[in-house]
Amino acid sequence: MSDTVSGLLTIAALLTLLAVVYVPLGDYMARVFTSTRHLRVERALYRVGGIDPDAEQSARGYVLSLVAFSVVGIVLLLAILLGQAALPWDRGLPGMPWDMALNTAVSFVTNTNWQSYAGESTLGFAAQALGLTVQNVVSAAVGLAVAVALVRGFTRAESSTLGSFWVDLVRGTVRVLLPLALVAAVLLLLGGVVQNLSDVTVRALGGGTQVVPGGLVASQEAVKQLGTNGGGFFNANSAHPFENPTALTNLLQVFLLLVVPVCLTRTFGTLVGSRRQGLVLLGAMGVLWAGALAVTTWAEVGGQGQAAQAAGAAMEGKETRFGEWASALFAVSTTGTSTGAVNASHDSMSPLGGGTVMAHMMLGEVSPGGVGSGLYGILVAAILAVFVAGLMVGRTPELLGKKIGSREMTYVALYTLVVPALVLVGIGTAIALPSTADAMGNPGGHGFSEVVYAFTSAANNNGSAFGGITVTSTFFQLTLAAAMLLGRFVPIVLVVLLAGSLARQRRVPTTAGTLPTATLLFGGLVVGVVLLVSALTFFPTLALGPVAEALTGASR
Repeated sequence: MSDTVSGLLTIAALLTLLAVVYVPLGDYMARVFTSTRHLRVERALYRVGGIDPDAEQSARGYVLSLVAFSVVGIVLLLAILLGQAALPWDRGLPGMPWDMALNTAVSFVTNTNWQSYAGESTLGFAAQALGLTVQNVVSAAVGLAVAVALVRGFTRAESSTLGSFWVDLVRGTVRVLLPLALVAAVLLLLGGVVQNLSDVTVRALGGGTQVVPGGLVASQEAVKQLGTNGGGFFNANSAHPFENPTALTNLLQVFLLLVVPVCLTRTFGTLVGSRRQGLVLLGAMGVLWAGALAVTTWAEVGGQGQAAQAAGAAMEGKETRFGEWASALFAVSTTGTSTGAVNASHDSMSPLGGGTVMAHMMLGEVSPGGVGSGLYGILVAAILAVFVAGLMVGRTPELLGKKIGSREMTYVALYTLVVPALVLVGIGTAIALPSTADAMGNPGGHGFSEVVYAFTSAANNNGSAFGGITVTSTFFQLTLAAAMLLGRFVPIVLVVLLAGSLARQRRVPTTAGTLPTATLLFGGLVVGVVLLVSALTFFPTLALGPVAEALTGASR
């Protein structure tokens, strides 16, 4: 079987699996967040936390609860990482340095999972399981809760509340993420992913012995992908054979990182009473994802660049178990979902391929985006598209029966600007420092691209990296942590405030002048707005990095 046929069959299998689960999982999540019944285990958690599950919160209360929960998560994870030597199964490893520990704690609580360390040589089993794996679950549940709150903003009228953050958090964890992660972990185990509590000493082929690290890999791998987290148990992430042994596990991992964001569009359509509206959003996400996949695959398979043309292939930095097609599919899916896991080195991709996955993050990671964050990100883009259309026809913009006025557009504008501002300020600050040149793994445009990729990944809560740049200095640890923290919580606060503003409105009737939003035309408008905003913001930066590198035919 040729590589082309194998690659196309893999993509077809992925799309088929997503289509099979789209309706049942999407409708199930809609029932989870509208049910009035509390499970016994949920009631126990509410009693421990002193929470009244039937009391709802205003937008302000929702935000305060979310931020407080996340701050406590950062403090607890920081304590685990600093004091891991006192924990069982520490593997004889010391605690992390304070700046690396702070960066890692912020990274996992913000669902970014940026890693400036090698997991197998830095962390013990308890720190991985009690610290990182727990945050893999609850940080994804936070994003899910925010998306549900925004949907309630559209479905409620003249309401001062958005539900309860604590109920949404617990339900997203107990009823959605943990059951799916359990199934995924079993499937990964069956596929050969490691799950143990010991390192193994083996005799090497050349004589002597070698310690082969083990760990609770399958359980962490399941929630790493399912929650669009991306932090690898091993430094090689999903390129490591203990994390991702075969082509089948690779397909399963791509499916896991896409499944919840994709199915959330069905959840949205069900909750707002217009499933066509959900399909329009899914279509917009799919067009952006497919476009990035087509360009990246063409760039990698076609051997773009001098080195690839000379070698007859572009396999530098790629696993021979997966090849170019599966590596391109994984790269596009992970940068489109804020996951950040990798099964190949993005630093070794062709200038056009690497530039495309970088630009894919710059879209705001809405294709299909992270767990929850993808849905609320594409809804913000839809509101912006409605506003643009309203300006064109001279009418007050409306979406799903809610007027988009000055207050709503203020939140949308700030949401649209905050992440690009963090990226560009971070890049400018880093490039201005003489020490950054020493941190770059490559000179010229590619070295610049490494810095751009790092801040783009951090501010967009992706977590992947080009890999060539060294980010262990205190400057990078703290600035990237700030980008992750602000890039996660400032947009979340704006989204919840937007939801509160929408919920307080009356529902306006549909008239002959109302822009139809459950149409292909509107889906195309959403795609156009996403591309236009990203191009106007980031094209000059891309022109100095991957575009310049591609035009000059530079090889690494």
